Amino acid sequence: MHKPLIRRLRALLGIETRPASHHERWLSMAGGVTGIALVFLIAAVVPGAGAGPLVLASMGASAVLVFAVPHGPLSQPWAVLGGHLISAVIGVTTARLVPLPEVAGPLAVGLAILAMHYTRCLHPPGGATALAAVVGGSTVHALGYGYLLTPVLANVVPLLLAGMAFNYPFRWRRYPAALAHPAAEVSEAEAPATAGLTEDDLVYALSAMDSFIDVGEADLLRIYAMAARHADEQHLDPAQIRVGGCYSNGRFGAEWAVRCIVDAADDPARDLVIYRGVAGAERRSSGTASRAEFARWARYEVERDETTWRPVTAADEAEVS
Repeated sequence: MHKPLIRRLRALLGIETRPASHHERWLSMAGGVTGIALVFLIAAVVPGAGAGPLVLASMGASAVLVFAVPHGPLSQPWAVLGGHLISAVIGVTTARLVPLPEVAGPLAVGLAILAMHYTRCLHPPGGATALAAVVGGSTVHALGYGYLLTPVLANVVPLLLAGMAFNYPFRWRRYPAALAHPAAEVSEAEAPATAGLTEDDLVYALSAMDSFIDVGEADLLRIYAMAARHADEQHLDPAQIRVGGCYSNGRFGAEWAVRCIVDAADDPARDLVIYRGVAGAERRSSGTASRAEFARWARYEVERDETTWRPVTAADEAEVS
């Protein structure tokens, strides 16, 4: 398979391209074990749970969010608590008013999604909690609105407490997310890289997209700052700029460009280079810049390879030298 086809297939299937570290994966696993163990423990001693511990299967899904994605908006305490309780109310009500489960089930899930949207507590496992109130059988139906207390609240509270306690020792994944890195904690080193971008700007952009995205504004601001700083660090050293060399700005789409150095000033005090645009957005253009300015524009050196431009590797440089 060609690499572009593989990348396209990965995108269509939604396969993650930024896997977490092994350390983070094992922490998530340990958190899930801790959280669900506490849920079972509390369910076993809560009065009215029936003959045995009554634990909702949807708690397993909530545990994935709380311990594997602790900073996501879908994982936050209000999303977990409100999502389950509101969905439970809708599930019980629908089960009582609509006698046919094949009608009540879809209706309960759909209304739960709508209610969670409007109450700003969208939590995917809430849909399962609503559905369980309809298809959970006589044991669940007998609970009526007591379903909200046992098992829903009796399951959710220990899971949230476990999430707070388990994640607290790890500064980068404290729960709720506000304990880990509120927006005000963006460091001074990161701030200049954002070029004036604020949390309000990100809120506006997210609103303009008109689609729920499971990442918070504070995380987006830090991601942008870190990415911008990383981009700055990837530019070439001015001393690497040489006459005859061709360089790309490393951008994508219409902004991609390649410049070749055709001459450089002999006077070190001037330190000017003359370049010609040979591909992309700057094709058939020319200009002058200081070595420092050109190095800030250039991401890496490239060379012509038949009909394309490819980055010059360390091996290529060794052959040239």
